[in-house]
Amino acid sequence: MLADFQFHHIGIAVKDIKATSAIYEGGGYKPSTIIYDPIQNVDICWLTKDDSPTLELLAPVNENSPVNKILEKNGVSPYHTCYVVKDIQEAISELRKQKYVMISKPAEAVAFKGSKVAFLFNKNVGLIELVETPAEIID
Repeated sequence: MLADFQFHHIGIAVKDIKATSAIYEGGGYKPSTIIYDPIQNVDICWLTKDDSPTLELLAPVNENSPVNKILEKNGVSPYHTCYVVKDIQEAISELRKQKYVMISKPAEAVAFKGSKVAFLFNKNVGLIELVETPAEIID
């Protein structure tokens, strides 16, 4: 990937945010409040811990959530990595040259204040999320 991508978080598909969060809390992670993302039809909870990767728990709200397919296929599991980029359009252009496929076009991010996000897929990397700076988490 591009050298100027900054790792941000690991996204984990879950059935029950509170049940999964409790396990991570036992390991020292601190949860955010749960927020609703109507674009993806998911509830989101951020888990943070000093000197550890940030985790994003995503639970489907209804049958229209794309997270349902992940849960049906893999159960509770990590399914994307997220990177912060300065210019989302430029990053997408570069990734498409590297055979990444656009899964979702840039759109306003509910979980990030004033940022856009996009999802791309590559068979050798999996699903990645790009967040355009600033990438301030809503909690």
